[in-house]
Amino acid sequence: MPVISAPHAFNEGDLFVDLASICGHPLYLKCEAFNFAGSIKLKAANEMVESAERDGILTADSVLVESSSGNLGVALSMIAASKGYRFLCVTDSRCNLSTRLLMEALGSEVHIVADQDANGGFLGKRIDYVRSLCASDDRYVWLSQYTNAGNWLAHYRTTAPEIARRFPEVDVLFVGAGTTGTLMGCARYFREWPRPVRIVAVDAAGSVAFGGEPGRRMIPGLGMSMRPPLLDESLVDEVIKVEEPDTIRMCHRMARNGFLFGGSTGTVVSGATDWLSRHDSRGLTAVAVAPDLGERYLDTIYQTNWLHDLYGDQVLETDTGTATDVATVQTDTPAREPKSASRAPARRRTT
Repeated sequence: MPVISAPHAFNEGDLFVDLASICGHPLYLKCEAFNFAGSIKLKAANEMVESAERDGILTADSVLVESSSGNLGVALSMIAASKGYRFLCVTDSRCNLSTRLLMEALGSEVHIVADQDANGGFLGKRIDYVRSLCASDDRYVWLSQYTNAGNWLAHYRTTAPEIARRFPEVDVLFVGAGTTGTLMGCARYFREWPRPVRIVAVDAAGSVAFGGEPGRRMIPGLGMSMRPPLLDESLVDEVIKVEEPDTIRMCHRMARNGFLFGGSTGTVVSGATDWLSRHDSRGLTAVAVAPDLGERYLDTIYQTNWLHDLYGDQVLETDTGTATDVATVQTDTPAREPKSASRAPARRRTT
């Protein structure tokens, strides 16, 4: 093991879990949460901070400010504490209590936005608040994960190559869509790969990232209440939207097998399982990216009262071993089928 002096210097990037016995289909899960920030967001946070430092944007007097539903806020809190910057995270009421407490324990300030925007989300209001701060005091530095190229570049340089080294014959890759930094970084990398890789984006139902009507979303992480500025849909072969009850059921199914993952991971695995159940997966190498672990969801996804209040008493009783009520939307881009998946082309499904 390495000896480090800064917390962001450590990140385990080569851990994969074989989920075939849990999902019933061949699926390898790339686990991204084994670092001191506890999620994949450490990669983007580190890339954006270091880029701002190289460009002279960050100085000793700077106050970092960012809009985040949680995990990026924790990553920036950790880096700011290590480097001696002040940090203010602008989040909303969906942010898990444990996540807010963790940011504060690292010395960050947390501002919670309560008002929703026109699409029924909080993102627009969070961004408005950040912009007002920056306009009021030039010491505030907004890295803007939604538009910062460092967000996707971090995954082009790290996440995608890590997958390619372990699975050079990967056929299909499932990536969750939030800001789409991870999605775009991986998609750009594998578009340059010598063999075709099908890129499947997994989004939360109610998100408008790829169009559609906005809907209620109570699990933070994936999904957007606006079109992500970083998104290039020409790099995505297919989009799957997952209902929150399916996210919850998948999280609990994995937990029953000893793997406690977070909401974003549950969404990605649920979407991947549905896709694989509708395709001939024999000989297919399928990989999914797991952004987070489950400890920060103990008072939500893994808390019975929270589940019953929001989704009803039966939310966990319909888990029959396959994902249900998952919508699949084809993009306008011609699909590049991997060799094994071509035997069963994707179907257009709506909820």
